[in-house]
Amino acid sequence: MSKLAIAYLCLGSNLGEREKNLTQALTSLSQKVNLEKVSSIYETEPVGYKEQPFFLNMVCQITTDLSPWELLRLAKNIESKMGRTFSFTNAPRPIDIDILFYDDQSIQTQNLTVPHPRLADRAFVLIPLAEIAPELTHPGLNKSVAELASSVRGHNGVRKWH
Repeated sequence: MSKLAIAYLCLGSNLGEREKNLTQALTSLSQKVNLEKVSSIYETEPVGYKEQPFFLNMVCQITTDLSPWELLRLAKNIESKMGRTFSFTNAPRPIDIDILFYDDQSIQTQNLTVPHPRLADRAFVLIPLAEIAPELTHPGLNKSVAELASSVRGHNGVRKWH
């Protein structure tokens, strides 16, 4: 048995039944990885392209024997099965699954960058991540998630959902 990696994923949805989409994505993930912790759901204002519905976002901690690239492939397969199509950057979507961290690895390839390159600028990622992993340290920035979350801009655009 190989050592399990600890990874953190961000899930988002702003098309269709958003909460149901998040639940379905978690169910699909749990068939291939172990869900360890799941944050609350947050309703968040869109970033980048503003003319679209608000998102529901959440973060989960998983353990997995999948490599980072296999995990990326799993995420993309779930997105595609759930109806995500790529039209333009930051377009509305039924589901989005991003790898935030994979152990303490730093990966930079054409298809995968870990830690997620825009994580430190995104309140909609950091606030739910700080809920489940405040002490987690960003390997490139050498700051905890709690520190990053406390100083990120955009807190007022992130509200706990029910």
